[in-house]
Amino acid sequence: MDENTNHNSPFKPNDHLANERTYLAWIRTGIGIMAFGFVVVKFSLFVKQIGVVLGEKLRTPSHGYSAVIGIILVAMGVLTILFSFWQYRKTDQQLRKGTYQPSTVLTSILTGVILLISIVLIVYLIQSV
Repeated sequence: MDENTNHNSPFKPNDHLANERTYLAWIRTGIGIMAFGFVVVKFSLFVKQIGVVLGEKLRTPSHGYSAVIGIILVAMGVLTILFSFWQYRKTDQQLRKGTYQPSTVLTSILTGVILLISIVLIVYLIQSV
């Protein structure tokens, strides 16, 4: 491959690198969502352990929803990583063919699901107080 071939190609290395950075940002987002889910599941256990360390029995108001919410968050983090890989591959193929079309589907779905889970968490926290 000579120098002119690279300049005439619709696929540019910067495009690939930008796609890769976006994918890695989605991976970090997925890991963050999973970590938050883990924290939600383990929070009541943490409060109980703090009570043991302090020598007091701390009462934690719980309706049993934290485990369900946490598991949903962990699953959502996994799905975010899977869908981001699918989007990365799709974008890579489009860039190589010179047919790239931006899509906001993944961002819209993730925003909607996080908004829904946030509302559920707010309701749960209000009931716990």
